[in-house]
Amino acid sequence: MKMAWLLLAEGAILAVAFPLTAQDRAPLQLSMKRAVEIATSPEGNSNIQLAGESLKQAQARSAQARAALLPDVEGAFRFESETAFLGAYGIKVSVPIPGFQFPTFVGPFNVMDARLSGSQTVFDFSSIRRFEASRTGVSAAKSDVDTTAEQVAGRVARAYLAAVKAVADVETAEANIGLSEAVLKQAENQKTAGTGTGIEITRARVQLSNDRQRLLVAQNNRQRTHLELLRSMNQRLEIDLDLTDKLSYLPVDQMTLEQARALAMGQRPDYRGQQDREANARLSASATRLERLPSLSAFGDYGPIGNGFASAVPTRAVGISLRVPIFDGGRRDARRVESESQYRAEKVRTNDLKEQIELDVRLALDDLGSADAQVKVAKEGLELAENELAQARRRFEAGVAINLEVTDAQTRLERARDNQTAALYNHSLARIELAQAMGKVQQAIQ
Repeated sequence: MKMAWLLLAEGAILAVAFPLTAQDRAPLQLSMKRAVEIATSPEGNSNIQLAGESLKQAQARSAQARAALLPDVEGAFRFESETAFLGAYGIKVSVPIPGFQFPTFVGPFNVMDARLSGSQTVFDFSSIRRFEASRTGVSAAKSDVDTTAEQVAGRVARAYLAAVKAVADVETAEANIGLSEAVLKQAENQKTAGTGTGIEITRARVQLSNDRQRLLVAQNNRQRTHLELLRSMNQRLEIDLDLTDKLSYLPVDQMTLEQARALAMGQRPDYRGQQDREANARLSASATRLERLPSLSAFGDYGPIGNGFASAVPTRAVGISLRVPIFDGGRRDARRVESESQYRAEKVRTNDLKEQIELDVRLALDDLGSADAQVKVAKEGLELAENELAQARRRFEAGVAINLEVTDAQTRLERARDNQTAALYNHSLARIELAQAMGKVQQAIQ
């Protein structure tokens, strides 16, 4: 038992003295769905956190607007020791009284007043309309949170696709190196057999060197895309990633422009948020116009007043107050003109966003159609390039062709592999763009 405790203690000391390095840590298994979930969590991307704080601010402003319609109750306590000069208040007795002189200075005397007062708005149409406007502001802030989540999801999905493409580029570069090494081996065998030349070996070595250079570039690009993905997720940059998703072709259900546009208008949170902002501006302009109407409120107070607690006498006051705005130097009219201008500006923004949504949908559908065709062409080109290289190597081995024909076929195969990777990437990216144009990136990734 003692030996077990010693081993545990030794292990703890070693763990502190020699912490795990980046190579010792297991890489984080990450899919696109999981990456988006991490980024859109409350502690994820910083834009998500800022949108959440904006929502809290909008809710606080709504609570402030509602407070104008609720009772206002206050408590106050006052205790004073006073002296007073009666002449300052215009109190002067000029009638002489034999043997008595009216005082001109009184005090000190005590005044104690403990009072509870309150007021309640009976009707104020301007405050009611401002409260309605604040509630639409909260709705707009909630839509902004959803909009930010969609934008972050789209950004993370693009970063993930770029990282997946970088991994595919590394795999392609490694496959090209393997092919170049096989071609070099074949050239060396031909030279040994007396059917090849030194220039063919040199040409194969040049191709191998080029492929190794491309591998270094691809590996550096893979590291860069991993860092950008981690940054978009608001994660530590020293984390190693193991991306579980690969580039693949996933067909998308066919839809017309009208269907996609209708879905976008109904689902895009930024459009809903802009509609709420337009409603907020309209209600705010209405509230400014209603400031010309009278407002009625009730008030009252109750509490003891006297020289002290023992001699205090309870008193009260109740009443109503009617305010009728007459003239304020033009400030009210200036606010009305400003609020109406803000309302017209929001209407312009709503119409502009509507047109932008239609453009986004059109471009996304066109890009998806083009990317779909690219995938088919790239697949056919890859099959042809593989057949060409196989035939060229057989011809070279049979001695009816030179190594240059093999090198040319190898170059075209590498280009065909790159084309396939780019086509699959473009198709996956087009799917994300279409989903974002219709406001359902997170649903599409699910």
